[in-house]
Amino acid sequence: MPASAKASPLHEPIRPAPVEHAPVVETAGALVWRVRQDVLQVRLIHRPRYDDWSWPKGKLDTGEAFPTAAAREVAEETGAPVALGVPLPGLQYLTSDGSVKRVHYWAARRVPRRSAPVTARAPVSDVDPQEIDDVVWLDVAEASARLTRAVDRGPLEALVEEHENGRLDTHAVVIARHGRAEARSRWVGGEQDRPLTPIGHAQAVAAVPVLAAYGVEAVATSMWERCSATISPYAQAADVDTARYETFTEAHHERKPGRVAAAVRAMLESRRSSVLCTHRPVLPTVLDVLGQHARRSVADMLPTVDPFLEPGEMIVAHVAQMKSGPRVVAAEIAAPPLY
Repeated sequence: MPASAKASPLHEPIRPAPVEHAPVVETAGALVWRVRQDVLQVRLIHRPRYDDWSWPKGKLDTGEAFPTAAAREVAEETGAPVALGVPLPGLQYLTSDGSVKRVHYWAARRVPRRSAPVTARAPVSDVDPQEIDDVVWLDVAEASARLTRAVDRGPLEALVEEHENGRLDTHAVVIARHGRAEARSRWVGGEQDRPLTPIGHAQAVAAVPVLAAYGVEAVATSMWERCSATISPYAQAADVDTARYETFTEAHHERKPGRVAAAVRAMLESRRSSVLCTHRPVLPTVLDVLGQHARRSVADMLPTVDPFLEPGEMIVAHVAQMKSGPRVVAAEIAAPPLY
């Protein structure tokens, strides 16, 4: 995976640039939604410079992950923080200067300013009236009519489809493999104390804004050092307690994998967005539970080959509560910027 952090939706990605060797500008944004009196509404912005109505979005800062950029841009352009939900189809088009603009979109919902994920984020600037002079909530039909560019209706149509199928109201369950650790062959201490390398610590810090973008409120981890250290920066930044469990260690999982499976099912059933940090040998059990509760199209694309995730990588599972129980309706693979 490239050095810059990315979230990779487990569905058809944006296609290659239509013009070979054209400069590519990567941007990210979100369709912020709510339901009022059983009516789906979305938030549009007006940019006076272009006199257009569009979705909040913007360019990635240097080394910034797509999800982090999407959450930041929405906050800067609408004045309200959000948590990302299911990924939506991206867009790609040529601009007037001959470059290719690629836009990565998610569904998103507003979150309280004093919530844990917002606490973990860097401060954002206030809305600049010279950049954005109006922000409105509209019913989807009116929003579709008001959008300046026809191409922007594609993500809206996908959002409506997710809503109609009960797949829009989700929470995130993030499964993280600990960051890069000292090699077993070189470590002279106990396995439970094997620490992260400097790269592993950098990955842990870099994961903070990515987890915050998905609205993570609860933190669980293997109690072994390399997992605890991976998730500690986020727990500290978000000011939340970390639940450390023997259950998620390699040794305990080898004896009682059913307890891991039960714990993951409980995370799916909860409506709180959460992260679990664990080890490579534990991942097959975790992924099996995700697959059992996933749409077929999502289950078929979950990692199946060892090591499943590289050190520091994460799977973001988007979970909807259906009548039949929790359902993983979408999933992404994400990595911190220094990976």
